[in-house]
Amino acid sequence: MPPWYDGPLAAFDTETTGIDVEHDRIVSAALVVQETPRSAPRITRWLINPGVEIPEAATAVHGLTADHLALHGRWPAPVLEEVARALAAQSVAGRPLVVMNAPFDLTLLDRELKRHRASSLDAALGSHQLCVLDPRVLDKHLDRYRKGRRTLTDLCAHYEVELTDAHEAAADAVAALRVVRSLGHRFAARLEGLQPGELHTRQAIWHAAQARGLQAWFARSGTPEPVDPHWPLRPALPAAA
Repeated sequence: MPPWYDGPLAAFDTETTGIDVEHDRIVSAALVVQETPRSAPRITRWLINPGVEIPEAATAVHGLTADHLALHGRWPAPVLEEVARALAAQSVAGRPLVVMNAPFDLTLLDRELKRHRASSLDAALGSHQLCVLDPRVLDKHLDRYRKGRRTLTDLCAHYEVELTDAHEAAADAVAALRVVRSLGHRFAARLEGLQPGELHTRQAIWHAAQARGLQAWFARSGTPEPVDPHWPLRPALPAAA
């Protein structure tokens, strides 16, 4: 049996109106499924008309305008239901789900489900919980002393993965999936015997440690920005009194 990084994997990515998981909206999403490193990926794309203005800064990143989304996008509620079902299907099929910076995409999806479906990601998944592989967390743990940034573009350059059409959801998902495969090969000796389910559990611990380190660095530099230690999903904020 091949190692997990040469076996079936899926990947998920979103493009959004901004970086605030509590208030911003998903405008596009993609799910990529690949059975082996040599198989052609199967790609599902969703385009959403969020019904709100698209900030110019967001359009500058992903190229999607309010006019384009009004013409070609679908209303959020049915799309979000489809996305949640598609992710649950990966768990049912036993495919680990690659999500770059998972707490962003999965938390935003959770909040969108709450906003438009009066639901949550956990509720939508039911008993089919995700097994997530986050290239950012894995890379920071396995190569922790390497200097430099760890964006998807940086990881693609480091792991010699081609990234074309960056900030298009499907392109980013394909690239993240290939980064994880390359990372698996590069650190095969250290990952030997660790299955995706065990890696999912360990990544929660690794991410929390990484968050504490970043928070300490912010404190030393006088930056008040808080760092959330939760992975792969940030807890819902308490309801206002």
